[in-house]
Amino acid sequence: MSILVGTRVLDFGRYIAGPFCGALLGDLGADVIRIEKVAGSEDRYTSPVTEDEQGAGFLALNRNKRGFTLNPRKPEGAKVLKKLVATADVVIANLPPDTLASMGLDYASLTEIKPDIILTTSTAFGSGGPYGTRVGFDGVAQAMSGNMHLTGHADEPMKNYFPYVDYTTGTLNAFATLAALIHRANTGEGQQVEGCLLASALTIANGTLIEEALLGKGRVASGNRGQTSAPSDAFETADGWILVQIVGNPLFERWARLMGEERWLTDPRYATDETRGDNAADISDRMSEWCATRPTAQVVAELEHARIPCGEVLSPAEALANEQIVDRGFLVPTDYPGLPKPAPVGRMPVDFGKADTPIRLRAPTLGEHTREILAELGYDDAAIDELRAARVV
Repeated sequence: MSILVGTRVLDFGRYIAGPFCGALLGDLGADVIRIEKVAGSEDRYTSPVTEDEQGAGFLALNRNKRGFTLNPRKPEGAKVLKKLVATADVVIANLPPDTLASMGLDYASLTEIKPDIILTTSTAFGSGGPYGTRVGFDGVAQAMSGNMHLTGHADEPMKNYFPYVDYTTGTLNAFATLAALIHRANTGEGQQVEGCLLASALTIANGTLIEEALLGKGRVASGNRGQTSAPSDAFETADGWILVQIVGNPLFERWARLMGEERWLTDPRYATDETRGDNAADISDRMSEWCATRPTAQVVAELEHARIPCGEVLSPAEALANEQIVDRGFLVPTDYPGLPKPAPVGRMPVDFGKADTPIRLRAPTLGEHTREILAELGYDDAAIDELRAARVV
């Protein structure tokens, strides 16, 4: 059984935050319709992997969706949009407010068509305030939340390679959309919910920001080495790298005994996570010595035996072949036209005991379901052909 079966979502999202929200709702069984420009939205072609240059990210973020093309600014396109909205429960759009209004996707316009509609939007900085009209992507929020200042090295701020702010915002928007659906079921009221990249980034950084506000720690980047406990760092082995994270006295005690450093258990410099963080360089040096003479497999085996959290530093190719990732089916081989082999598409990353969340549909080709959806709205073949000829769809 799918949780959101019978729920229709119109996904006007672009790039990551909006489409990922739609993908999660699609994983839960909603009928998600990804609506693009007639020539295809820009994010369809980012990091191309197919013969006709469809992008890797598009394949990942548009699973469990049907594909529809539309120009809502044309008079006939506006009519199609109104018919679509009348059938929908949710509209997703991570577009600037003026763009939403010009497309008839602002909340006031949508509620004229469907009073109980839920509009889920994303902005870079929030819809008000001095930055309310500025645009931005994931990296901008990373920079302005303190993350880049504390990532990499003190002389070179560095952003994360993977866009965690976008994915966090998409996840929170999906959570908020589900809450809005529950609210509507209880009250009959729709509403607009708005995610914000900067707010998401600040939420993740909040503990450090509280510490700075109250204690003025003035932390600076220290590479992979953690600052609030130790050892928490990346270490080179005889044939690779691992990452170890130790928090709390019980874990540190097990690590010290494994290292043969029981004397450190009574040393006041290593008495708490805080003092160990202050002396992390010494602790990391000891761990580096231990790792340097051992191959990765042995290091992991000994740490695992001691119940110390660790993991191999894997390349993307190694991650694809990792036995745990393969065994759990986190990435599902998925066919797509123009691919030389199936793409490893991430499934719903949460397992449910009483609900089905499979990849039912691969990402759609451009406008793949346009005719099908227009027919559901009451258009006959001749009318659909006219819309296509006029580049309305």
